[in-house]
Amino acid sequence: MVAPEERSGGGRRSGCPRSVKSWWRLAVLLLSVSSLPAVSALVEGLYCGKEVCYDVLGVTREASKSEIARAYRQLARRYHPDRFRPGEPGSEGETLETAHTKFLLIATAYETLKDEDTRRDYNYMLDHPEEYYQHYYAYYRRRLAPKVDVRVVVLVTICAISIFQYYSWHSSYNEVINYLMTVPKYRIQATEIAKQQGLLNRSKEKGKNRRSKEEIREQEEEVIRDIIKNKIDIKGGYQKPNLSDILLCQIVLFPYYLTNYVVWYVSWVYRFTICREEYGDKEKLYIIRRHMKLSQSQFDRLEENTKQTFLDKQLWVKENFEVYRKEQEEEMKVKMATDTRMKQYRRWMKNEGPGRLTFIDD
Repeated sequence: MVAPEERSGGGRRSGCPRSVKSWWRLAVLLLSVSSLPAVSALVEGLYCGKEVCYDVLGVTREASKSEIARAYRQLARRYHPDRFRPGEPGSEGETLETAHTKFLLIATAYETLKDEDTRRDYNYMLDHPEEYYQHYYAYYRRRLAPKVDVRVVVLVTICAISIFQYYSWHSSYNEVINYLMTVPKYRIQATEIAKQQGLLNRSKEKGKNRRSKEEIREQEEEVIRDIIKNKIDIKGGYQKPNLSDILLCQIVLFPYYLTNYVVWYVSWVYRFTICREEYGDKEKLYIIRRHMKLSQSQFDRLEENTKQTFLDKQLWVKENFEVYRKEQEEEMKVKMATDTRMKQYRRWMKNEGPGRLTFIDD
């Protein structure tokens, strides 16, 4: 009988400390929570800092744009550094430094409230002070965002590149035409065509209409130049510039080109893979160009007889092309071995060598 009483008594004594300990933990928790700073929507570094932008301008949250602008102009006239005069009515106790600081705050408040999107973000910050990270993101996203539309910048850049591209191609084309006018082969052909068309017939001119020899020569040069432009098909990188080849047109026509490529690829697979049709000359030259890893412009520079040689050797067949490639490599080695300039270079490398060169300082 004694033992149960002791256990029950002991149980009552052990329960009291547990209750005191629980209450002590609750008190510490409440004290910790009460010591935390209250959540505030006004954060230093965002918008007007610890000041409310509406209070800075002296307007309410329901104020219209015109009311905000009117309040800003009135305060700006009073606190502008160029207009502020210490001691004026309403400016008692203000100095030039404090007026300058206040003017910057007024300008910040106006910049915040005059824009609808920025004002909406600011009102959301006042209504939801607990979303610190969202406020920082919204604020700096607008501050760091470019003032000019990115699409406009991209469009202007593409247009500038396209203009430079066309001008560069046009200059290269004119250089080629000027060069071809000095080549006897093309100049003689153009002169013969001009004579056949009656463009170089020098009729006798008398009186005031008589031209000098320089004027006649300039006219003949222009005639020959026009014939070379129209009769000679220049291909490759120096061909006549076309507006459809510049970057701007390429971007605009990209869906069209992509559609054509898909149609061509499907047709190729259907005709030559599924139906097993034989290749035409156009398809054979395409495969040869792919084997040689040449661009279309590089392949277009080749002479027609060279392309015909490729077709005669059936280079569209992979095995034939490998044999042809090895033959070209062997010919190149033989040519380099028999070339006089290469022999002189090897003799110099053997006797002198680059290691015996000395540099002379100026």
